[in-house]
Amino acid sequence: MRLPSRIAPALAAAALLAALPCDAASHPAAHRHARVAAKEPERFGAGCRIVVHGTRATADCHNPYPGVDRVALHIECDPWWDIDTDTAPADVDPAETVRMSGRCWKSVRRAWVSHERADQAPQPARPGDGGSSLPGRHRNG
Repeated sequence: MRLPSRIAPALAAAALLAALPCDAASHPAAHRHARVAAKEPERFGAGCRIVVHGTRATADCHNPYPGVDRVALHIECDPWWDIDTDTAPADVDPAETVRMSGRCWKSVRRAWVSHERADQAPQPARPGDGGSSLPGRHRNG
């Protein structure tokens, strides 16, 4: 026995609705657990684009979020004798773009950017402020 072509889709839809659990069909997902608040994902961190061209690596970082992001470019050089480089940390304010660059003598093996919250990070030492940038060391007077 064959069902008419107009009735078959309606029966298939009814069978699918009947197979759903009654909890899923009757309540939206937001109201299932009223005691557990849904956490929004934290919006933080500048988006960085890294370009390696020959012996030079450049990173452009743009921060679309309201928090300040402290970024630094790290470059690992390919030959064992070539010195790896790290840029000084730079604060990327909201809606700001920062460019950092560095180089190797021979070739770049890899480059990456580290991120840190500026409000939780230790402040970098400024030249002439009398302090030391090394933790645990103090200048004797």
